[in-house]
Amino acid sequence: MSGEPGRRIVVGITGASGALYAVRTVAALLSRDCQVELVVSDFGRRLLRDELGETAALDGLLEYLVTRYGDTVRAGTLTVHRNRDVGASIASGSYACEAMVIVPCSMKTLAGVAHGLSRTLIERAADVMLKERRPLVLVPRETPMSLPQLRNMVASAEAGALVLPAMPAFYQGPRTLDDLADFMAGKILGALGFSHELYPPWSG
Repeated sequence: MSGEPGRRIVVGITGASGALYAVRTVAALLSRDCQVELVVSDFGRRLLRDELGETAALDGLLEYLVTRYGDTVRAGTLTVHRNRDVGASIASGSYACEAMVIVPCSMKTLAGVAHGLSRTLIERAADVMLKERRPLVLVPRETPMSLPQLRNMVASAEAGALVLPAMPAFYQGPRTLDDLADFMAGKILGALGFSHELYPPWSG
């Protein structure tokens, strides 16, 4: 996948903790002139409100992103899909989405992806990525992990997904929560093939 701007990327937000990682990733993609196809689960909607406040509710999310990250967010386009709409455009392999990230990825969603259940639009869109051999990045946030959860990660990786746990590093000297979110968003963008300056690279 090319890291050029203007790419169409699916982003799923589910109910695991880590709303800040999600909004930072969406903002970074939009700032790179991407077409973001956003799907938020019911618990994902609650997550945005609980962890970021009412101004981050889905119906006002774009303005929240602009307020928090600046007008560069307006460079891209944001399309919101209902998670129950399994007949949406992104549910088909013929719709030209180049990659998908689920951030954060709940253990329930992870299980659905690992076993190809396609019960929701997020799960179906992820299944499309796997069957079409397109990049799928899963960002689980859970600790400790049970044996079934670990096995679901392995199954997802074996199917072709990249499992990128929400484990921010500290070598870059983070001072704020936003610094940690920048790191995770940077790791996600790198996995999707984008160059970025969200955190300094390791220099040895």
